[in-house]
Amino acid sequence: MSDSHEHLQTLTEIRSLMERSSKFLSLSGLSGISAGVVALIGAGAAYVRLHNNNLTLMSYERITRLNGPDRQDMVDFLILDGALVLVAALLLGVFFTVRKARRQGNGVWNSISKRLLWALAVPLVTGGIFCLALIRFNLIWLTFPTTLIFYGMALYSGSKYTVRDVEYLGLSEILLGLVALFWTGYSLLTWAVGFGILHIVYGTVMYLKYERDELKR
Repeated sequence: MSDSHEHLQTLTEIRSLMERSSKFLSLSGLSGISAGVVALIGAGAAYVRLHNNNLTLMSYERITRLNGPDRQDMVDFLILDGALVLVAALLLGVFFTVRKARRQGNGVWNSISKRLLWALAVPLVTGGIFCLALIRFNLIWLTFPTTLIFYGMALYSGSKYTVRDVEYLGLSEILLGLVALFWTGYSLLTWAVGFGILHIVYGTVMYLKYERDELKR
């Protein structure tokens, strides 16, 4: 009986080592939580600005009624707001991920993290260029669901190099983005849910599942 238990433990350890060598396991749940909080702040700022411009719902009909200067002013604000959210989320994500990796005694920049980064970069860069084209042709309302869809595709693509939870988050973002395509009056709301609330839920689950016990040691 003891021999079988030892064999089972040995197999479990071997499996854990193989998983660590093939997957990037240093993603921090706090990265997701911080990204979600930053996204909600950005969405709140956009809501205040658009509400003042009578564009609370961000519907296609309202946007098309804007004159040139008003539309350009709105586009400039949304691009700046989105860029600040992206930069802040990335910086916080890198900080918490590096901190977790050091706590685990692992390196951050290795062959697995490079594959993960490439798997994320292809859909993200493609989606970014696609969104610029939408803005160029005044299809601003479509950029909100488009960012959700391409971001979800990036997470789904990269999930094979990290924990399975990332795949679920990616599928949720894609589904929400597809719904937002047909629920055009609430683009800002669905964007806030996708990048804000879903990230906070995902980050909390990741933290409770993988990090809480580590911090107690």
